Amino acid sequence: MPARTAPSTEAKIAADLLVGLLPSTVPLTVELMDPSRGPRPEDAAVVATFVGASSVELVLVAERAIAESLAGIGGAPISLGDALRPALEAAAGAFGPGVLEVAVTRPVGADLVGEGLMAFALMADGEPQAWFGIRARSRAAAVPQQRDPHQRADMRLLYDVEMTLTAVIGRTRLPVRQVLDMVPGSVLELDRAAGAPADLMVNGRLIARGEVVVVDEDYGIRITEIVSADQPNV
Repeated sequence: MPARTAPSTEAKIAADLLVGLLPSTVPLTVELMDPSRGPRPEDAAVVATFVGASSVELVLVAERAIAESLAGIGGAPISLGDALRPALEAAAGAFGPGVLEVAVTRPVGADLVGEGLMAFALMADGEPQAWFGIRARSRAAAVPQQRDPHQRADMRLLYDVEMTLTAVIGRTRLPVRQVLDMVPGSVLELDRAAGAPADLMVNGRLIARGEVVVVDEDYGIRITEIVSADQPNV
């Protein structure tokens, strides 16, 4: 198997931003793509070019990952390109100011192989559910095709898609030996002080922080801070 190149900072940030807005019903994590576990050539890819100080081509194969979400949307059907547009726009934000051109949907073919490509697999339970590629391009002289702003109304069709939100009150690291030695009554010390805000995660990305509260005998989170997209996960 050929060696996989370490991702650039912008490419990894772009992949993390994309996962945060991908309408998947299961949390996804970002890993470098294993070429032997990539998509089939006939799988549908949504491809868009971002034109800015850094111009890149973005390739997203995610029909499988969002199939359950799209199946639950009532009313008029939404195209794969429109469903994935918000995630691609979020990823493009990693490359600074610019314009994301109108996306096209086509068989992925060889779009996720070749020189100059940084490719990621979006994983759930150890299996790739989607793939995302970034290829640097020379800056185009032509004025990019911008998306018709009226088409943004189509995004309302995604408003009822359910995404998994997870509240994290702390973490710790243990050697395997201690994990195997755990019994009922064991106490684990977390990396967060009592009363510190909990992290609210969507598909593995930090979006907010808040206080743990009790609502009708159930736990809840009172939001105290919204985390901007350019803040790193900590």
